[in-house]
Amino acid sequence: MAINTPDWVKDAIFYQIFPDRFAMSKRVTKLGLRLEPWESTPTSHGFKGGDLLGIVEHLDYLHELGINAIYLNPITASASNHRYHTYDYFHIDPLLGGDAAFRELLDAAHARGIRIVPDGVFNHASRGFWQFHHVLENGDGSPYVDWFYFHPDRLNRQKHWGTYPTEHEQRQLNSGASSYDAIGYRAWWNLPALPKFNTNTPAVREFLWSAAEHWIKFGADGWRLDVAAEIDDDSFWQEFRRRVRRANPEAYIVAEIWHESQRWLQGDQFDAVMNYLFTGAVIGWLVGEKMSDEVYKIGDYRKYLRPLKANEFADRIDYLLRLYDPSINFVQFNLLDSHDTPRFLTIANGDLTTLKLAYLLLFTYVGAPCIYYGDEIGLDGGPDPACRKSFPWDRNGWNRELLTYVKTLTALRKSQPALRGGTFHRLYADHNIYAFARKLGTQRVVVVMNASNSTHNVNIPVSGTGIPNGPITLLFGEGKARVSEGQIHGLKLAPRSGIVFKA
Repeated sequence: MAINTPDWVKDAIFYQIFPDRFAMSKRVTKLGLRLEPWESTPTSHGFKGGDLLGIVEHLDYLHELGINAIYLNPITASASNHRYHTYDYFHIDPLLGGDAAFRELLDAAHARGIRIVPDGVFNHASRGFWQFHHVLENGDGSPYVDWFYFHPDRLNRQKHWGTYPTEHEQRQLNSGASSYDAIGYRAWWNLPALPKFNTNTPAVREFLWSAAEHWIKFGADGWRLDVAAEIDDDSFWQEFRRRVRRANPEAYIVAEIWHESQRWLQGDQFDAVMNYLFTGAVIGWLVGEKMSDEVYKIGDYRKYLRPLKANEFADRIDYLLRLYDPSINFVQFNLLDSHDTPRFLTIANGDLTTLKLAYLLLFTYVGAPCIYYGDEIGLDGGPDPACRKSFPWDRNGWNRELLTYVKTLTALRKSQPALRGGTFHRLYADHNIYAFARKLGTQRVVVVMNASNSTHNVNIPVSGTGIPNGPITLLFGEGKARVSEGQIHGLKLAPRSGIVFKA
């Protein structure tokens, strides 16, 4: 099957925004609302009051940072600060400014060349979702009874009926009982607030496809799909893709799947996945033995996260690049952290040098890099909800040197087509030094990283890359070198540093 991915994603630099925590506009009324103080420690259920117009008012900051695409955590109406508890799929949450605010954000972002990709929650709804509520009120008499997976004894009220578990039911859930047995319906991860759709029901499929089409026609540039593998049905996602691409042939469809995803990346379902496999490899090499046990509990990291030496990391990268067609690799969604993980700086125990090395790799690797909001100014935070802090707009608290570093990398990626669309070639991996080349046409870019704590003088083999003898141009970092006899000679690497050359 021919694989057709959106060309613009190869050139994309994403920025992930958790809308409640990024910026608050005075144009979205908060009169009479009880909000947590912006600077206070985030909680699981409290709201800070960030909104879409707040993002509009800071688009210049994002443009200056060098990003040209935004991934938004869910924005449709929901009774949770993260908005993965959708109750209205066809309207933007009023706390975020409603549909008009999204219209303004799309128009203002597009005018600056910035694409917007919202989060789609199609596996499950919420207790407030109309069709689910209708069944709660009417039991087996509701016409929506097949939209979810209900236990018949609950539907006809032979057993307790309700979505807020009794103490006994909660103990059952805590002991490992399924939500279907304990409270009468299937829920995602057995969480009562998240009833799972029955996507075998034709009306449900049509409803979800229609919601996906609606926002693409409204102007969204694609979808990030929450827990996409939980809808274990290729035909559902194949039709989803047809509908979305019919509305916008350049729409980007990226799924949240933490593990190997060949099944979904054949060209008929998703363009890419959130590349946590890459993230795990980066953590394994650059943080290594210093990572806390807590990190292994995040997502699927326990399945593949482990400390890596440079040669093991290089082997892992080679393996990951062989998993998918090259056209998929070029649009993979590469990230260091997200709303579902501790921030990378915290995983790295506050070591800014490690974060910088990780950013250098992120911006020179194959696929679209993503910055999680606030990382670029040194925001830290452990597991949810600590990783979802409010953005501190008082610039006195920013790490300005880190921000400048990130801007330098976004500019570097934009200036070098080989870093966006070039093939990848491993050159060297030893003594905790890793080097690779990106090739596009006659352009050659070489990246060398020293993750050790020692200075190294190293020669990098480049035979077969087409790099001619003579001096090579420094693009990033500090140093000088020249090519002769198939090697880059005279390269001196400071501890925990990286360098980028162009031939």
